[in-house]
Amino acid sequence: MGKPLHQRDKRNSSDWKDRWHEIIFEADTRAGKNFDIALLWLIVASVLVIMLESVESIYTEYGSLLFKIELVFTGLFTIEYLLRISVVKNPWGYILSFFGIVDLLSIVPTYFAIFGIGTSSFLVIRILRLMRVFRVLKLIGFSKEASVLKNALKASRQKISVFLMAVMSIVVIVGTLMYIIEGPENGFKNIPLSIYWAIVTITTVGYGDISPESPIGQTIASLMMILGYAILAVPTGIITGEIANSSTTHSNTRSCPNCSREGHSDDAKYCKYCGHDL
Repeated sequence: MGKPLHQRDKRNSSDWKDRWHEIIFEADTRAGKNFDIALLWLIVASVLVIMLESVESIYTEYGSLLFKIELVFTGLFTIEYLLRISVVKNPWGYILSFFGIVDLLSIVPTYFAIFGIGTSSFLVIRILRLMRVFRVLKLIGFSKEASVLKNALKASRQKISVFLMAVMSIVVIVGTLMYIIEGPENGFKNIPLSIYWAIVTITTVGYGDISPESPIGQTIASLMMILGYAILAVPTGIITGEIANSSTTHSNTRSCPNCSREGHSDDAKYCKYCGHDL
């Protein structure tokens, strides 16, 4: 005898979710790659519309058309968002994840604009609508190279944190010295402003809005400029080393059907984050 109807319905529902989870969250299949490519172009096109809306002459003439196009994009992204929630076994895990929040922020502002009432709220609504540029962050999820970079940054965060603490110590000390040496008469009116000068100098930006006048101050500034080139090379070397280590490890786009997180080995049977079957 066949299985009871309710069991068959449950199995069909599970199969449907598994198929769509593979298409939406993974890119190792042809359908998954096509879905990601289509979504990528939608994101690029929607961000372009947002940029055009900010040009006053274009918005004045084509504002109505651009808004209608935006409604179409928002509708498509809303469907995508609801699909993602429906195919994962832990919806709140996705909703509260980084990309889940990005997806939500990319569609909510348009609904604020649609249902906004009163002219006094127009400015707030316009600011909220600009939050649609969060869609560009969705592009990060479509590249294995981006995943490698993300892992490299995560692995090097402790080294980078120590490096930044050392740099901040240098700029605080040098900024304080420059305040003592140069003083308000040469533009170093207070210690925070002097620290700002030290940051601008050590990063080799050099706006020139503040500059030392005394020989001692100019000597310190010269040393800071030279030190800046060496300092810029340190985080680059740290991250490059981590990228090289990450690149030697094979990566795929297998996504856990429960928590939707990636980074699993090819032979993994269970999610290393939540323990769910893969």
